[in-house]
Amino acid sequence: MPKLIFIVDDSSTMLMSVKGNLEMNGYQVATASDGQEALDKLKGGLKPDLIITDINMPRMTGLELIRHVKALPGFRFTPILTLTTESQPEKRDEGKRLGATGWLVKPVSGSDLVKVIKQVLPGS
Repeated sequence: MPKLIFIVDDSSTMLMSVKGNLEMNGYQVATASDGQEALDKLKGGLKPDLIITDINMPRMTGLELIRHVKALPGFRFTPILTLTTESQPEKRDEGKRLGATGWLVKPVSGSDLVKVIKQVLPGS
């Protein structure tokens, strides 16, 4: 069964681009346009194998989302990658402290993204 990847980004262009790339590589994809929508979907029963989130979003940032997800029952070990324009070491350190598995700075090529996914999702 294909792995389910949950992409959270307020840019519809980014969502379409990343979703298309991942689907071409055999992944199932779910999307949300901000952290609050993502959290609602997770609380509603969505169980992704991996979450990829932007950091700067309305309503709930990616860092807040990471903190909330890691506190949810059953999500403590779900890998979370950030895909963001933020490259400051302080933001990256905060992401790691909150539970982010990896930090990718946009733009990231489709092949590089898939390579990182294969590293954090063995057997994908």
